[in-house]
Amino acid sequence: MSTSQGSVVVVNCGSSSVKLALVDPVTGERALSCLGERIGSPDAVVHMTTAAGTRTITPAATTHRGALAHVLQRLLDLDLPPLLGVGHRVVQGGAVFRGSVRVDDRVLAQIHELSALAPLHNPANASGIEAARAVLPDLEHVAVFDTAFHQTMPEANYRYAVPTQWYEEFGVRRYGMHGTSHRYVSQRATELLQASGRDPRGLKLVVAHLGNGCSATAVLDGRSVDTTMGLTPLEGLVMGTRSGDVDPAVVELVVARTGTSVTEVVKQLNSNSGLLALSGLSNDVRTLSGKAAEGHAGAKLALEVFVHRAAKHIAALTVSLGGLDALVLTGGIGENAKNIRSMLLAKLAHLGLVEDPAANDAHGRSASPTGCITVPGGGPLAMVVPTDEELLIARDTVALVEHR
Repeated sequence: MSTSQGSVVVVNCGSSSVKLALVDPVTGERALSCLGERIGSPDAVVHMTTAAGTRTITPAATTHRGALAHVLQRLLDLDLPPLLGVGHRVVQGGAVFRGSVRVDDRVLAQIHELSALAPLHNPANASGIEAARAVLPDLEHVAVFDTAFHQTMPEANYRYAVPTQWYEEFGVRRYGMHGTSHRYVSQRATELLQASGRDPRGLKLVVAHLGNGCSATAVLDGRSVDTTMGLTPLEGLVMGTRSGDVDPAVVELVVARTGTSVTEVVKQLNSNSGLLALSGLSNDVRTLSGKAAEGHAGAKLALEVFVHRAAKHIAALTVSLGGLDALVLTGGIGENAKNIRSMLLAKLAHLGLVEDPAANDAHGRSASPTGCITVPGGGPLAMVVPTDEELLIARDTVALVEHR
């Protein structure tokens, strides 16, 4: 925890977006937040929110680097708390980075080299780092990797049953994603359980981050031991526009039947599959829930497949834990979609998870200090714990800056 007064600049450059926030690493309060949309296109805009309200600006340049530089220059003109450092979300750290690190030229070069494993994300992440270092050269910059939390997985859990050459020469293995969310939420869940009298030692948690992107992780005594995403964010659960698990032969079949390229088919699996494809309507669970209630068959099927696959993976992760103490739900869907939580708990009743309808209806927030949404008893419980990846990045940044 920080011993200094001030805020951390937290930067998250996505494939077509830029997010920035000024985060107090102690309280989590945001003095400012920015969202840049449609980055890379002529229609790029940035929405900047402070205590005075939100205003929309057009960046002077529409690249990641240009848009972020524009925002950072504006930031320096504002009356804001002292800046303690800059924390950057980086998607892929491969097997190189097992934790957060201070950024220097060598680290930046390694992030670029790892772009082969995350071609849509790492180049954008690197551009954000380059822009921020140029505008804020006197601050320490820290890279926080989505994959780092999962580097504690045993080899039997991260290896694919493919030719060893692929693993040794190309890095083909399971890396996992959403590590910042899984780490923050598992730590917070452990704190809440300990405060309610549970022994934190050896806790067996499955954290399910359910949003437009979805993954679940088995966390044993605070360490990731298994997760659903693999080499890329495409593997695992059904997501908003991603297919999740499919037979790899599907790619060969579609290429042969349509004449499209492998690259195009994989793009379809990433961008035009999941809930969107199953429903034929939307990738938004709120929209689908409303349409399903009206009797729309596609929306109903999409939600049923989503829940079935999530439950199947959650149950499978208990094998890596040797049991289950708590299922922890987070992310936009996990935190807010009580109907999905109810459906999921019904599927997992055989694990001893019995929904408390009143607690689930209150999202767990007023039912108990742990956010529990299941009936109390001697078995495992389910709880809702809001994620805060920006706060985790801010705290990692300060920890490294203050102990250099």
